[in-house]
Amino acid sequence: MTAFRMPSLGADMETGTLVEWLVKPGDRVKHGDIVAVVETQKGAIEIEIFQTGLIEQILVGTGAKVPVGTSLANVLSDEEAKAGTAAAVVPEAGAPPFAAIAVPRRSVGPPPPPIVVPPGAEGRMRVSPAARRFAQRLGIDLAAITGTGPASAIIRADVERIQAEAMPPKPKAAIGLNLDAMREAIAAAMARSKREIPHYYLQHDVDVTLCEEWLARTNAARPPDSRLLLGALVIKGVALATRRFPAFNGFYREGKFEPAAVIHVGVAIAIRGGGLAAPAIHNVDRLSLDDLMVRMRDLVQRTRAGRIRGSEIADTTITVSSLGERGVESLYGVIYPPQVAIVGVGKATSRPRVVDGHVAVRSIVTVTLSADHRASDGHAGALFLANIGKLLQEPEKL
Repeated sequence: MTAFRMPSLGADMETGTLVEWLVKPGDRVKHGDIVAVVETQKGAIEIEIFQTGLIEQILVGTGAKVPVGTSLANVLSDEEAKAGTAAAVVPEAGAPPFAAIAVPRRSVGPPPPPIVVPPGAEGRMRVSPAARRFAQRLGIDLAAITGTGPASAIIRADVERIQAEAMPPKPKAAIGLNLDAMREAIAAAMARSKREIPHYYLQHDVDVTLCEEWLARTNAARPPDSRLLLGALVIKGVALATRRFPAFNGFYREGKFEPAAVIHVGVAIAIRGGGLAAPAIHNVDRLSLDDLMVRMRDLVQRTRAGRIRGSEIADTTITVSSLGERGVESLYGVIYPPQVAIVGVGKATSRPRVVDGHVAVRSIVTVTLSADHRASDGHAGALFLANIGKLLQEPEKL
């Protein structure tokens, strides 16, 4: 049996509030399934599970605020579920109190006989002592209850059912983006970044005329929802360049740089109302441009609807930020720790350039790099940006 724990959704996260469970004890889950929603300063995040098996126990109820690493549920492997075995679990110190909800398990011996009281003041009714005490405490008339226990006895669950029916339904917790809390989280992370990370900044102008011509030909016969955007080509170019220059793809933690084995590019997305998020698209270097475009559209839609997934926040290895659609020609981002680099992309502008000995009007995009001097230096950064520019000269190969 393994524990499903509260994930870390960023270096600045210490706790999260469990808003909603999307599974219950007895449900089978597989790697990548969304099983819960957790509220953080970044908003409500959909949490995936990375075990495959059977949910045996829910250890934390909705509304609980729990530290990162706290066990939220127990998961039985398929083999354990078939064998019907499970070990006892003790919650971590500091975890909030909870009532464990377990999958019903097969009894080893015959079940004990039901405990009922003989007919008394309630006529011929059979009522368990627990149900009688619970009903008396709540002021519920036992005569109004239909028993579902053995021999139609009234059991505590019957009283609880009547209590639930009499209570007005609780309004469902609002799930979405808390923009004020998000701005506070961003401000705290950026302040920490500028205090702790020795940034250096570089700029490189990239001729994207060939990209725009290739996009025009490629998109000519496509419907609008299948067309490629220049942003997809730039993100793919950044991902491929990090293969050659891994010093820009990874994390600086505990006094050393840790290169990432995968390339998960965070895409900065502006949220209406003033928020900003940079969830990741996974394994960008392995995606075709069409697949990348599909994932970009999906990510933007879900992020603006407040449905970011946990792995999209926690797994980013390098970030790309673009304000070209806002008319900005160049931008210098602030690194989001523990990442070590962020690439900024401005809008394409028409500028004069010398091509084959003649002055021509070309479409130019300014690409910038903000990088951590503890993980790389300016020379490597210049080569990294130049490689992005070179890749964008052959868009059909991306």
